[in-house]
Amino acid sequence: MARLLTNGAKRQTVVITGASAGVGRALALRFARGGGRVGLIARDLRSLAAVAEEVTSLGGRAAIAAADVADANAVFAAAQSIARKLGPIDIWINNAMATVFSSVAEISPAEFRRVTEVTYLGSVHGTMAALRHMRARGSGTIVQVGSSLSYRGIPLQSAYCGAKYAIRGFLDSLRAELIHDGSGIRLTMVQLPAVNTPQFDWARTHRSRQPRPVPPVVQPEAVADAIFRAAHGSRREYWVGLGTAKVIVGSLLLPSLLDRYLARNAYEAQDRPAVAAPDRPDNLEQPVHALHRTHGSFDREAGRSAALLSGAGVRIVLATVGIIVLLLIPTLLFA
Repeated sequence: MARLLTNGAKRQTVVITGASAGVGRALALRFARGGGRVGLIARDLRSLAAVAEEVTSLGGRAAIAAADVADANAVFAAAQSIARKLGPIDIWINNAMATVFSSVAEISPAEFRRVTEVTYLGSVHGTMAALRHMRARGSGTIVQVGSSLSYRGIPLQSAYCGAKYAIRGFLDSLRAELIHDGSGIRLTMVQLPAVNTPQFDWARTHRSRQPRPVPPVVQPEAVADAIFRAAHGSRREYWVGLGTAKVIVGSLLLPSLLDRYLARNAYEAQDRPAVAAPDRPDNLEQPVHALHRTHGSFDREAGRSAALLSGAGVRIVLATVGIIVLLLIPTLLFA
């Protein structure tokens, strides 16, 4: 199976947003192995050039386009430029995101809007750009990098969680439209756990402490491999890691209990001991050039592997167990 996926990547052009660091950078290198054609979109041109060199060193071809995904016309132009250089776009991966660690009481409307424009509208713009290149031939795959937080909002990340929830609704609407049109274009959303990326070193924060991911944490390469497999799979949704499954299932079954648990635990769980400096640079409005790397600051605790689960498969198992329990209850009560 791995050989088939690698050979398939040779014949495909993949475009990745947020490709200059973190999961996006790891994805670019994953698709490059075996000679993939990789289009790279992010704001920082210098960092994109560095990723392109890495892609080439692994045997792939690269094309770069500097664009802010909040700007729809810039994304459309970037897609057109990449298609001219690498050929028709087969896979589009919406990965770019932004967040602010802040309570709703402290985040400004402008900050909330910016997170929404990058994380939600950036994915909408990327999807629209991909559709422009895929509709004519009626084929292609659009992958949305999601999060367990698209099912379970947590304190201090309301803007990000709201954007991830919105993406799920957008994709459901679009999927039904594509089915109505008889299109062969496939949509899939990959829900991630916490990942060891520079996000926590450069995201804006209103907390007194430096932010950190809520454990368990996974390395970007493990996540990139899971997304690579999902891009070549057939399911509408995938969950990466057992931690993601626990969060989503817990949110579906016991939302009020999770409300109270997160209220007690999620604040400190997102704080490092280190104090956040008042002049700490962040990437909300402009790139932070020095931090464009794949890994964040949590190598010591980050896992190097993660299970790839079908969201539908997990739901079927849960439903089956629930039905069995309901059928057994009368027997147990009256035995």
